[in-house]
Amino acid sequence: MTKDHTAADATPAATATPGASSTSGATPGAATTPGAATTPAATTTPGAATTPGTASTPGAGLRRAAFLGYRWALLAFLLAGVAQISLAGLGVFRLEDQGLEGAGDTAFAPHMALGFAMAGVALLILVLALIARPGTRAVIGSFVLVLLTSLVQSLLAGLGEDHAAYGALHALDGLLILGIAGYLYARARRRAT
Repeated sequence: MTKDHTAADATPAATATPGASSTSGATPGAATTPGAATTPAATTTPGAATTPGTASTPGAGLRRAAFLGYRWALLAFLLAGVAQISLAGLGVFRLEDQGLEGAGDTAFAPHMALGFAMAGVALLILVLALIARPGTRAVIGSFVLVLLTSLVQSLLAGLGEDHAAYGALHALDGLLILGIAGYLYARARRRAT
């Protein structure tokens, strides 16, 4: 052996011979030039745990936490919707007890207060959906939920004071809101399992 061959053997995988491919992380079949250093293959950090089905990108923990919050906020919204229907029925029967003149604001005060609170929860659901990115349908559904809960419900309730048909649409919009929230919650549960 010559002196040059012994020096090449002392530095393993530092250089590659002309026309030969390197096996230390370079692409198989790719030729390297004389004197060019090869790079080792990319490795993961020891001890870094990844959850199956999730990428280990920066912000993945925030997205996971936002998705969990999104699911819980949807569940709270649905439970509040059930209470909202009960409060509407309670308001109607209070009107009968107190007479129809001037008692509407008092009878429906809890229903209105919970409605405004639900509009705030719907906005929180939209923000969490934008952070968690559970899919295009979920983000659009969350936006529609905010629109129906905050704007349309208030508009229909105001118009319903003068025309009963708008009051009926207010109730139907409430059912549509609960249907959208139920759909979003079912999708979120399916995605989590």
